[in-house]
Amino acid sequence: MIIEKIKAEVKKAVVGMDDVVELMTIALLSNGHVLLEGVPGLAKTTLSKNFARSLNLSFTRIQMTPDLLPADIIGHSFYDMRTGEFRIRKGPIFTNILLVDEINRASPKTQSALLEAMEERQVTIEGQTFKLPDPFLVIATRNPVEVEGVYEIPTAQVDRFMMGIKVSYLSENHEKEMLRRKTLGLFDEAKPLIAKEELEKAAKEVRKVKVSEPVIDYIYSILKETREDERALLGASPRAGEHLLLAAKAKAYLENRDYVIPDDVKSLAVPVLSHRILIKPEYEMEGLKGEEIVREALNRVEVPTG
Repeated sequence: MIIEKIKAEVKKAVVGMDDVVELMTIALLSNGHVLLEGVPGLAKTTLSKNFARSLNLSFTRIQMTPDLLPADIIGHSFYDMRTGEFRIRKGPIFTNILLVDEINRASPKTQSALLEAMEERQVTIEGQTFKLPDPFLVIATRNPVEVEGVYEIPTAQVDRFMMGIKVSYLSENHEKEMLRRKTLGLFDEAKPLIAKEELEKAAKEVRKVKVSEPVIDYIYSILKETREDERALLGASPRAGEHLLLAAKAKAYLENRDYVIPDDVKSLAVPVLSHRILIKPEYEMEGLKGEEIVREALNRVEVPTG
């Protein structure tokens, strides 16, 4: 299985990230993007870089800062003294996997420069439109505890991330294993093991996965529950439903099925929907999270059996 090969290779560089690797693979195969949320020092950059290496894809990292300009990401025109003409210099966004580190440190203007790229998979430089490489996956990181020198990520941009993945501290066993391997020098970089043709074929096969009417009804019912929750200022959007459907198809494919089952939807609902739920201030002050609203919605909605 393609997912087992990827996990095994990424394990050479990081420990205890199998679940995150699987979610990132699902996002890649279904043309989505990923928002990784966690405190510094959890190997998010190492994970992303080695995930790209295992898939033989180009990788670029951008460290977001308040003074970063949109042109620093997408590119700009410059005057070539040798030819006497203006030319285009493409920015770091022209890559297969783009790691946007600490996305909430960039200004709203710079954050918005990612919108067209994430949605349309193209950028516009000086009136010219350029297609981005295929596949194209944005992995953005956000530090949940920083409050100084950061900007709020606009709701429209958050909604463009297929998944919001919480990256937490390792379990005791995994952290001890990490320390042992560091001491013995047993960490290594992932090697390319998935050919681009194999990845393209997998993405095409994902699109062929069948979805029954009961499963579509199940997805809609979950979305509706989040929207009708009195504690939510904003529930899951129609785009969220589309992303949940596409992600479920990718998960079915990775499990060697050509059809989606309700368990595919149920297992992905939290990472696909939670980050999009806006909580009313009075409930947010009490510590309520979008994840809780999604989990409660799953408990209320009847799972189809047919």
